[in-house]
Amino acid sequence: MRTITPLTEYEKERYGWQLNVRGHGETGQEKLKAATVLVSRVGGLGGLVAYELAAAGVGKIIIAHGGILTVDDLNRQLLMTDDWIGKPRVECAAKRLKELNPHIEIKAVPENISEQNAASLVEEADVVVDCAPLFVERYAMNREVVRQNKVLVDCAMFNLEAQVTTIVPGKTPCLRCLYPENPPAWKRRFPVFGAVSGTVGCIGAMEAIKVISGFGEPLYNTLLCMDLESMLVRRMKIKRNPNCSECSSS
Repeated sequence: MRTITPLTEYEKERYGWQLNVRGHGETGQEKLKAATVLVSRVGGLGGLVAYELAAAGVGKIIIAHGGILTVDDLNRQLLMTDDWIGKPRVECAAKRLKELNPHIEIKAVPENISEQNAASLVEEADVVVDCAPLFVERYAMNREVVRQNKVLVDCAMFNLEAQVTTIVPGKTPCLRCLYPENPPAWKRRFPVFGAVSGTVGCIGAMEAIKVISGFGEPLYNTLLCMDLESMLVRRMKIKRNPNCSECSSS
């Protein structure tokens, strides 16, 4: 985390409504201002994470997402615009985030998380929010947050179902504890409504905000499961795998 500095009068006014949230206040807002969050992918899920973090005043947001915008992205990727089709998605996302909050820093990385860049990107961040659809990316981030002792908010969804948990190395299960192997049937393209991915994204952003500010009860050792078809919400207790290939020594 960068050096914590007092809020300016403008910042007190801009974030005034959330300064009154119990347990947050100016001290918590100063922590958000000093924090750096890495968001992997800024599509339907990660885009809402980044948007809410920007609105909340997180000082620096790193967004990593490769590829160009296609027509079929537009049902859920709310940082994207129709006139951006055929152009790099991450550039449109960065532009929209700066329009929302020009007083924060946005670092746009035109690449998906991979074995090659995970270490350096995680190193820059205080908190990582995983919104990647592919397990190869999620495993790369998980490995690095365990190795570097960083907090990871893991968000996932499929169809009308969603899951969120917050991982703290040495204290909670890591992603490998929950999914030791890449699910064989998992594919990049899956059924999705934008309203579902947006719901998960807002919850993921709130988890990151709570972790940074230090208030509330983050989803430590808890998997939040939601079925938006029936609106059934469950909290499942989860435990570390003592034989986990990734975190058993942490």
